[in-house]
Amino acid sequence: MTLSLSEEQTEALRRRAEKEGRSLQQVVQSAVEEYIARHDADEEVRRLGLAAASRWRSVLDRLAE
Repeated sequence: MTLSLSEEQTEALRRRAEKEGRSLQQVVQSAVEEYIARHDADEEVRRLGLAAASRWRSVLDRLAE
């Protein structure tokens, strides 16, 4: 895989990696893991919300009246 970053992004990552005592690769891998986890959680919340709305549809309709 090839990742193209701007010079500013690369330099910011380099500074972050240096501050944390990690390699650029470790910082990028960590960012990717966090991104995936956050979006997986968003999807789960959406799924649970739809299930709850479906389950409580009649109550929600009555409250809307």
